[in-house]
Amino acid sequence: MSNKVVFPVLYCILYTVLSSAQADSLYQKRQFVSGNDTLLYRVLYPENYTVTKKYPVVLFLHGAGERGSDNEAQLTHGSSLFKKDTVRQQFPAIVIFPQCPREDYWANARVKRNKTPLKIRFRYGRKPTKALGLVMKLMDSITTTPSIKKDQVYIMGLSMGGMGTFELLYRKPEMFAAAIPVCGGGRPASVKKYATEIPLWIFHGAKDNVVDPMLSVKMVKRLLREGGHPKFTLYENANHNSWDPAFAEPDLLAWLFSKTLKK
Repeated sequence: MSNKVVFPVLYCILYTVLSSAQADSLYQKRQFVSGNDTLLYRVLYPENYTVTKKYPVVLFLHGAGERGSDNEAQLTHGSSLFKKDTVRQQFPAIVIFPQCPREDYWANARVKRNKTPLKIRFRYGRKPTKALGLVMKLMDSITTTPSIKKDQVYIMGLSMGGMGTFELLYRKPEMFAAAIPVCGGGRPASVKKYATEIPLWIFHGAKDNVVDPMLSVKMVKRLLREGGHPKFTLYENANHNSWDPAFAEPDLLAWLFSKTLKK
């Protein structure tokens, strides 16, 4: 009797694992080399991709927990959103998931981890971290290829990646048509460089005990002060994983892909 129960369960587990692996294989493994430095990344191409057509680009920056050197962990959150058949048909795009090394960070920030929420001080006056600098070079390279719609380059990121999103908007405001930072934060004064030019949809969980939601609130307030019109969704009952409800927003990608870079 027990065997009749175990085998179906094992089959379901095996099917789930294989399905996940097959889906992740849609994201091709790549390396970007600059001098002696290497950035690992995965890239998802549109169905029936051809170099004779032009496509939007989405850059996705993962959180601190997905750092490493396996070129796989960065797909943990967010990648499934772009693998859906309906999404690939409705919003054909080139989607890039770089991986930050374990010892590095997407944002130049001093992070105190002795208590939560984390105490974070952003240091935009310094050079970008090696990881973020490589992402900038990667994007410079990718956006010069003929198959890219230069007026539809987007950036998304969660947690550490949300912080990297804000910093990249500051460092490369001329590149991005829209941005979605989730449970991140940044240096409020920096938004003056892009507040009126780049649409943002910012997300955070009101109960986030890892990254203080006030970091997003302060960015929103400064964006408004500088003449911007950001969308802001604060989930009343969400903790740090506010990316779950954010990525489930029915209008998320329609909003993102409707934006084009201002001339």
